[in-house]
Amino acid sequence: MKIIISPAKKMNTDTDTLECRSMPVFLDESAELLRWMRQLTFAQAKELWKCNDRIAEQNYRRFQEMDLESCLTPAVISYEGIQYQYMAPAVFGGAQTDYIQEHLRILSGFYGVLRPFDGVTPYRLEMQAKASEAGSLYQFWGDKLYRETARGGDVIVNLASKEYSKCVEKYLTPGDRYVTVVFGELSGGKIRQKGTLAKMARGEMVRYLAENGVEEPAGIREFDRLGYQFEEKLSNDREYIFLKKGKEEETDYV
Repeated sequence: MKIIISPAKKMNTDTDTLECRSMPVFLDESAELLRWMRQLTFAQAKELWKCNDRIAEQNYRRFQEMDLESCLTPAVISYEGIQYQYMAPAVFGGAQTDYIQEHLRILSGFYGVLRPFDGVTPYRLEMQAKASEAGSLYQFWGDKLYRETARGGDVIVNLASKEYSKCVEKYLTPGDRYVTVVFGELSGGKIRQKGTLAKMARGEMVRYLAENGVEEPAGIREFDRLGYQFEEKLSNDREYIFLKKGKEEETDYV
């Protein structure tokens, strides 16, 4: 079973808390993207990132000074988003760290596919960015993310946002087993998913799976944290629905 999640925009460098165990499998492709990014002017890079001057200056400098093979941080603690805060991998025990290294895969616009303890350096490059000489990053990566994730015929459990999960979904074959987990609320008779709450639940789900050593999708259904419960009547083999009981609210599905 492979579990796919999205990266986070905010990243840090931490070479002390946990050790890197491996290098990214698509490091050559990352080096190609790095060469392309270094050719951009500051104005071009800022337009690509669609961010303020402070963030653009920080990340422009990062790409100019970047070394892909030294001063690296394990990917799972380099990302600082809400999902990773709720996962809290820095306090995992040995069995949990081994579990996520085997089962968890982080999809990335810059690195492609990352194992949790692959060594990375901070960057800013979202999958939806129109980057690289190939056009979009979706075109640049093609089916590589799917093939790496599906290698070995594993079941793929999707805890990623649509921006990233589409990199895998586009290439699924009839023989693939692919399960998307949805954390939502009922509103007006429809299932709505709120971004922040979904990110919290995705991180908590990874923690739950690691703590319980879940090896099959059926084990996912037992998750009952953060007020979510599995709804069998609304679910099917390709989509597991978890609903949060409480006030109905019109929110976006992400």
